[in-house]
Amino acid sequence: MDIKEYFARISYRGSYDKPDLATLTDIFQHHIRAVPFENLSIHCGEIIELNLEATYNKIVRKNRGGWCMENNHILSWVLKTLGYNITLLGAKVYVPEYEAYADEIDHLLLKVVLDDKSYIVDGGFGMVYQLWQPLELIAGTDQPQTPGVFRLLEENGLWYLEKVKRKQWVPDQSISTSHNLDKEVCRRIYLFTLQPRDIEEFRPQNTHLQTAPDSLFVTKSICSLQTPDGVRALVGWKFTEVKYNYKDNMDLVETRILADEEMEKTLKEKFSVTLDKKFVPINKSRLSLF
Repeated sequence: MDIKEYFARISYRGSYDKPDLATLTDIFQHHIRAVPFENLSIHCGEIIELNLEATYNKIVRKNRGGWCMENNHILSWVLKTLGYNITLLGAKVYVPEYEAYADEIDHLLLKVVLDDKSYIVDGGFGMVYQLWQPLELIAGTDQPQTPGVFRLLEENGLWYLEKVKRKQWVPDQSISTSHNLDKEVCRRIYLFTLQPRDIEEFRPQNTHLQTAPDSLFVTKSICSLQTPDGVRALVGWKFTEVKYNYKDNMDLVETRILADEEMEKTLKEKFSVTLDKKFVPINKSRLSLF
């Protein structure tokens, strides 16, 4: 595991001798634009290991992506190596179709302390809810970023992350999008506490999420990657490109359905992902990721 090899993987050529907010933000943005949020291993018959060396080999040497327990785990190693003060935190993701948060902690995120200020760093959520910058750990303050306005709320030690959504402009109405696209102004993302976590605490969920028949990650194949002006995603056979704030405070959303023979080429050209094993796409869950 070599930090310079990681930097080559994310095409980062900036300085890293000073652990400050500007450097943290720059490295973070390079990561989310180079390393997809994806669960393709599950749909290729591979096991997602909760092991830093295995994650490094997958993401850095095999040019793959991963989910939160991979992306944020490797980011924690990177930032610790560079001298940042890092704490692992656990969150419960909000599930809109149930209008409830998960029963168990199912998301790994990071807290970074810099100059007596705390920040949330999360490079493992993907889609349109992916943070583009570290989020200062303050309650009740709008923190605008390119994807939209993020906000943290706090109540009795519980922290809630939410995102204020823009309207979406969908030129092709023939392909259905979210059932409540225009009604949903603000989306809850997850809740968390500031209790420090150990990576071992995530091992049961890491197994559960890739094996339980009702797990979102079992019922949907997902690959998303942030771009300089938006995000692209492949969910099942549906390929979507979003351009943020395209016009009049609206995001442009363009979607098309791919044929089986287009999948491999799309993964390679749009996400720089080449799979070792046969990929079987799936999109059984009705839950919208947008």
